[in-house]
Amino acid sequence: MDETSEPQSLPKRQLGQYLREAREEQGMSLAKAAEHINRSAPTLLRIEKGITKKLQPLEIEALCKLYEFDEVKTEAMKGLAMQADSKNWWHDYEGAVRASFLTYFGLEAAAQEIATYQPDLIPGLLQTPDYARALMRSAFPLEAAEEIERRVQPKLRRQRLITRKVNAITFRVIIHEGAIRRVVGSGKVMDPQLRHVADMSTRPNITVRVLPFTAGIPLGDSVGSFVVLRFGEEARTVVYAETYAGDLYMEKSASLRRYAGAYEAMERAALDEVSSRSLLRRTAKEHLR
Repeated sequence: MDETSEPQSLPKRQLGQYLREAREEQGMSLAKAAEHINRSAPTLLRIEKGITKKLQPLEIEALCKLYEFDEVKTEAMKGLAMQADSKNWWHDYEGAVRASFLTYFGLEAAAQEIATYQPDLIPGLLQTPDYARALMRSAFPLEAAEEIERRVQPKLRRQRLITRKVNAITFRVIIHEGAIRRVVGSGKVMDPQLRHVADMSTRPNITVRVLPFTAGIPLGDSVGSFVVLRFGEEARTVVYAETYAGDLYMEKSASLRRYAGAYEAMERAALDEVSSRSLLRRTAKEHLR
């Protein structure tokens, strides 16, 4: 895998973003900044895009000095550079997971809070193994059971983010009623799946709301699935939208405001937590009739 095709790690991506913004605030060209660390402008550009293979701590420190970072921010940048060279668990599943989604794994693993709207499917972090397998069999009908299982495992491992005892992320979910009534696999798959979502919604870090059919179309137009990832005060919010043609990552203020507004509008139209849990459990039983 060459340098430009390597999946971006979150630390590389964040580090590059901070360095690029600092350079632009100083009104400094790529060539001038690169000259300061005895590298070429294309090399510095790769660092800023988060796609360089190896980061040199001394170069990062030199750039921090050039951009007049204080001691605390310089140490934070050096820390990001050190993290960027470590291999994360999801890279063990390359081939089973499309390369573009490895970037999302990194974002998801670093997030402090995730809010998602899912109109068609149960969110991956809440899927049972049988539900996930049924989806994979539909997507890859010719693959052997062993390969299906290999594709399911990364999804199940991600779920530790919301179930771990220490620093579990805050997970807010809005699921359209259509997603809980749509049969994936069979009724015998859907019953435990919906009961699992209901049970998970009792955890203090997880909120599940169902947007009922009776709510109509709150925004006056259909909105596809999306995920809002928040990383704390020092990093920007990112909106991720998965489409059939590819993945979108949005960070511009206008896009963030639009999706935040969409989530709030659907949250206002959704059932409350208790009513949502009740509907999930009722619908679970209906799948067995």
